Amino acid sequence: MKNYAIIVAGGSGNRMQTETPKQFLLLNNLPVLMHTIKAFAQSESQPKIFLVLNTDQHQNWLNLCKEFNFQIPHEVIDGGKERFYSVKSALDQIDGEGLVAIHDAVRPLVSKALIDSCYYATAEKGNAVAAVKPTDSIRKIKGAYTEAVNREDFYLIQTPQTFNLQQIKKAYLQPFTPLFTDDASVAEQDGVLINLVEGDKNNIKITYPTDLDLAEILINKKAL
Repeated sequence: MKNYAIIVAGGSGNRMQTETPKQFLLLNNLPVLMHTIKAFAQSESQPKIFLVLNTDQHQNWLNLCKEFNFQIPHEVIDGGKERFYSVKSALDQIDGEGLVAIHDAVRPLVSKALIDSCYYATAEKGNAVAAVKPTDSIRKIKGAYTEAVNREDFYLIQTPQTFNLQQIKKAYLQPFTPLFTDDASVAEQDGVLINLVEGDKNNIKITYPTDLDLAEILINKKAL
């Protein structure tokens, strides 16, 4: 089956304390978003790449592609007000059958191995969501107090979240609700059972300034 990838890049720079959207910040002398797209382009799965950007960021992205001579083929799609609508907009551009990985633009350290693992598992089981076990203790809010819970019962969810195309397109026909925090929650609400695959601790999401510093360390360590 044909492989597709939807890179969702609708974030702002608010929590990074910068006016520059997180996906455009420099990481190892290259915009974060370019690292992300490169990982998918260099994977064995070789997906057709769709990039979802807010309309007012299209020209900025075009300028960056020229500045950094970034020539990896991809199609830019207009983003929506919520992540839900951004993903739906991209899914509407894909016809036929296949597998689609949906990934946060600001997870630039995603490995090619994890990308391929998600596609392979989806071909077998219908979907695959990257996840890692928490290492910290977890407590649950219970009224005015908290109680300890067994961390072995929980996973921290990452992206890629990969699906049979028809399965996820059907799920995205549902009306939006704030309970949809990711693509897995959309699919689950439509009755889909979610399969987890082992994620990667280094597959961090760039949210705060310290995340960018950590990503710089990790990417340079990988290059050694």
